[in-house]
Amino acid sequence: MTSPGTLYGVGVGPGDAELITVKAYRLLQTSPVIAYPNKRMGAKSYALTIVEEYVDVAEKQMLGLVFPMTKDVEKLEEHWLETVETVYERLQAGLDVAFVTEGDPMLYSTFIHMSRRMRLTHPEVPVVSVPGVSSVNAAANQLGVPLADGDEVVAIVPAHADLAAMRTALATHDCVVFLKVAKVLDEMVPLLDEMGLLDCAKVCTQVTSQQERVWHDVRELKGATLPYLTLMVVRK
Repeated sequence: MTSPGTLYGVGVGPGDAELITVKAYRLLQTSPVIAYPNKRMGAKSYALTIVEEYVDVAEKQMLGLVFPMTKDVEKLEEHWLETVETVYERLQAGLDVAFVTEGDPMLYSTFIHMSRRMRLTHPEVPVVSVPGVSSVNAAANQLGVPLADGDEVVAIVPAHADLAAMRTALATHDCVVFLKVAKVLDEMVPLLDEMGLLDCAKVCTQVTSQQERVWHDVRELKGATLPYLTLMVVRK
């Protein structure tokens, strides 16, 4: 019997192709199957755009996996099971699969769900996670803002409309990184103003990519519509 291939979760960084690791590069060269997440059919995969200069699509099986943006638990579970089986077909044939994901595969990544379900349904499959540079680290370096120093405490928070929770995060940490902040900017800016933290906040979109934009004054963002991959760093 053929031993199953290995499922690799390969972090490819936040946008700049030069930020992938040597190990990630090696796996992109040696894995016969490159899987990548898409939000919908026909959409350009952000993770794939980061590494496409390293991948010869003529020599690889390119496996685009569509992950629907829905909160319907039953539909999500059904789709996830189908997606896991699609990947397992390649693994069962003895092929290694490199599942590329922006940032780090263990930080708010699609690979977390993939690896969890693969281990549950096909425990014989080896699953390996390869670290990548997260947008959190990249933004701190682009902005020149230390995330933590000495005994300081830093938090990584998915931004949402619960302003009480956002207020608590800001009040109890020396530095807070709010991920996916674009959808709540109009609520966050007044909150920062109320807490006297407007001048402590900076915003990045698609950090380190060619589409990167940076705002050092968040007052300019009132009413703005920004991309999904937008984060805010607030350092007291």
